[in-house]
Amino acid sequence: MNKLRSLVEYNLFGVCSYLGEKFNIASSKIRLYFIYLSFLTFGSPVIFYFFLVFWMNMRRYMQNMKRNPLWNA
Repeated sequence: MNKLRSLVEYNLFGVCSYLGEKFNIASSKIRLYFIYLSFLTFGSPVIFYFFLVFWMNMRRYMQNMKRNPLWNA
């Protein structure tokens, strides 16, 4: 069970972990709040979650592009 948990927490999108680090809140609490909000609002936080996933991946892509020496030539 711990292997599955670490796979889900660290290898998937990482939005809850990022928000937890940013706001200094435990990522497990953020996940629980996200699940509760999803049930209460019929899944509308899922759209926000995927927007954050897209934003984080684009930001990571842009940072890697700046570090890549092939782009500087």
